[in-house]
Amino acid sequence: MNLFQNLALKYSHSMMEKSLKKGFNVKLLKEPKEKSPKENKNYMLYAHVPFCHTFCPYCSFHKYYYNENLAQVYFQNLRKELQIIKNKGFDFNSIYVGGGTTLINEKELLKTLELCKKLFNIKEISCESDPNHIDPKKLSMFKGIIDRLSCGIQSFDDETLKKIARYDKFGSSKELQEKIAKALGILPIFSIDLIFNLPGQSEQHLLNDLKIAKNLNPQQITTYPLMKSNLTKNNIAKSLGLSVEDKEFAYYQIIRNFFKDYIQNNGWSFSLKKSKLNDEYVSTHHEYLGVGSGAFSFLEGELLINAFNLNHYAKLIEEKQNANIAKVCFDKKEIIKYIFLTEIFSGKIEIEKFNKTLNCNLEKELYAELLGLKISGAIFKDNNTFITSDFGQYLFVVLMKDFYTGMDLVRAVFKDDKRLENKDYINIMKEKIAPI
Repeated sequence: MNLFQNLALKYSHSMMEKSLKKGFNVKLLKEPKEKSPKENKNYMLYAHVPFCHTFCPYCSFHKYYYNENLAQVYFQNLRKELQIIKNKGFDFNSIYVGGGTTLINEKELLKTLELCKKLFNIKEISCESDPNHIDPKKLSMFKGIIDRLSCGIQSFDDETLKKIARYDKFGSSKELQEKIAKALGILPIFSIDLIFNLPGQSEQHLLNDLKIAKNLNPQQITTYPLMKSNLTKNNIAKSLGLSVEDKEFAYYQIIRNFFKDYIQNNGWSFSLKKSKLNDEYVSTHHEYLGVGSGAFSFLEGELLINAFNLNHYAKLIEEKQNANIAKVCFDKKEIIKYIFLTEIFSGKIEIEKFNKTLNCNLEKELYAELLGLKISGAIFKDNNTFITSDFGQYLFVVLMKDFYTGMDLVRAVFKDDKRLENKDYINIMKEKIAPI
């Protein structure tokens, strides 16, 4: 990187951190805020499954240790919340199911997704999984239901897998490759997810991961930079150690060059064929509604936050209310900056379309920011479109990473609110909630 690019990267990173600390001012609600759809708006549905068998050191997402009875009750509540949302007039053509481990209870997930297709005009469903839930027989249950499945592999290096407690959990590199090979071809799109810039990761380790993933020939490969926040940095240091040198930019260049024969969906996702289905639903859906414990909704410039505590979440659903308990409000400029980041992350922005959608003048509202991006060579204008350069693509990967780690500022507020006695909750709730 040249001097201007280094300055642009440091400045953008600093401004993003300041913006997030200022913008993520969580306000608790006295009662859940009413949600209602607006005419001529296209919403995406996000559903959260907050259960895992074990926790990975780099993961800050909202989750609980898996208990079958607890999960069954949770899915029943989730289906009740879906019915509440339907009754308020919402419709969706796209669902993203995240976690946690979304396929941790296949029968309950299947019932939930089938209900989604019954209630809404669903055209596409994306889900996440870990390597222990891609058994061909189980995946076959979701034929005609799940359109895209992403599997968190993270690395094919045995020593790395041992350090991050995934070797005993999910198997060796060889076993992982065998699992993936058997799972391919069952669902329309299968994505292998990898993490790069791990402490101690050499260039050869990275290239080996990329080669194995490419040789398996999945429809998509997604490469995330390691994301550290105050919620994860200590666990990462304990399991992997501290980075002596940050090789993120060099490794990102290697990745882009390695996949130059692929179609790049966004900053970190690559496909064999062009597809709008990829890991970053925020790039294609400006507004989304979240269901489930700890789910986020972004509606009308507000981030609405569902109850994290399962008792509280269940109580709100029993009362047939929305499950949101807090919100974060953004001013117009912050909303424009957020939408700009999520759209430019895919490589380009059509200016007139952007202005019409947000009822703004992008070049006026973000004049200083756009000028800096142009001077550093991060973006250039071609007729009515802003397009990212190679450096710009990396810059927006850094900013997107900053945005996601910044979301931990919200999760941290509710970290202590998640404690509950699973046994008491199960005994109380399983008698009260009839399956949908």
